[in-house]
Amino acid sequence: MVVEILAVGTELLLGNIANTNAQYLSRRCAALGFSVYHHTVVGDNEKRMTEAILMALDRSDVVILTGGLGPTEDDMTKEVCAKVMGFSMEEDARTRKRISAYFKLAKRKNITANNWKQAVVPVGAEVLDNDNGTAPGLILKKDGKTAILLPGPPGELIPLFSEKAEPYLRTLQPDTIYSKMVKVCGIGESRAETMILDLIDAQTNPTLATYAKTGEVHLRITARAEDEAEGKRLVKPVVKELKKRFGIHVYSTKEEEELEDVVVRLLKKRGLKAVTAESMTGGLVAERLVNVAGASECFPEGFVTYSDQAKRKALGVKKKILKRYGAVSEETAVQMAEGGARSAGADACIAVTGFAGPEDSPEEPKGLTYISCYLEGRVTVEKFRFTGNRRKIREQAAVQALDLLRRRILEQDRHE
Repeated sequence: MVVEILAVGTELLLGNIANTNAQYLSRRCAALGFSVYHHTVVGDNEKRMTEAILMALDRSDVVILTGGLGPTEDDMTKEVCAKVMGFSMEEDARTRKRISAYFKLAKRKNITANNWKQAVVPVGAEVLDNDNGTAPGLILKKDGKTAILLPGPPGELIPLFSEKAEPYLRTLQPDTIYSKMVKVCGIGESRAETMILDLIDAQTNPTLATYAKTGEVHLRITARAEDEAEGKRLVKPVVKELKKRFGIHVYSTKEEEELEDVVVRLLKKRGLKAVTAESMTGGLVAERLVNVAGASECFPEGFVTYSDQAKRKALGVKKKILKRYGAVSEETAVQMAEGGARSAGADACIAVTGFAGPEDSPEEPKGLTYISCYLEGRVTVEKFRFTGNRRKIREQAAVQALDLLRRRILEQDRHE
């Protein structure tokens, strides 16, 4: 069954806001077993909206429309969709009462008349109560086609979809779609695909797809089954094979788990205190760590030492090392890691020094980076040459720094 996502709003076309709703809805529809072949964005124009809705209904079984359900004159999604599908309109007393109660709870006394426009709905439509706003969601069904209308603000759309629209969609798709994510770090997308090309070529059910992220590759295994238990049974051997092929580069098989979550979990589990000593990344590694709730138990502090003077003062990097080898060098990275751990009295320190550009310098090529990890008396250093703009280079370095610490902890466990 095919679903199309149609986002309404001139502000989307102007680039004033990102269309995160389409991303969320596509993920959810894929998880439910629907095929999404088209995303469409149309402005607040009746003629163009009519054309977009007609086209979407012609080529899809279900059209999910977002935005344009508010009180203003340019909010016309509901009216245009009803006209296209042949529904008349009338005020829904229950919806008006709910909107009134919402305003009362928000202590809004001066309610403008146009707000009651949101209580007018297509006759025969299923009304989805919006507990986080005023505009209700709607389900319109006619001639084997379905239109689901949802408000644009993500804080309203996401709970309304998950609580009201998704249960309806499940009735249209009896099969269960079960998926599992294998997250890999330290291997590029092209190499990762080459390593599993035989599995991709032979796939039927389950299927295997790769997704590139900065410094990472995510592999999604998806199975269509009668129930979740069968889905898990189909996916399990593929996950096992991917773990075998990628080994220590697999950092998680949990959809919601990020690289920094894994690092913090490993540090806590082993009772380790880790700090960061950053030059080029300017605190990006520390920022990712403190995004994890409870990171303060294992991450007491971080050093940002952008200048040579700061490296000497805060980390004890020797002047002769900086003079002889330069700030972007293996030797400096090692002393940064050792000095960070020593200064903080920590068990571990991850250090990053590099040159992010924007252009090559006479001393260092753009993207040259050294990442060093001190862990309980032993120091490891790795050399990288990242590509991209300044921001991308810094983000790649932060990812590889976290991954180096993760791998070092796991490797040390194996030798104990």
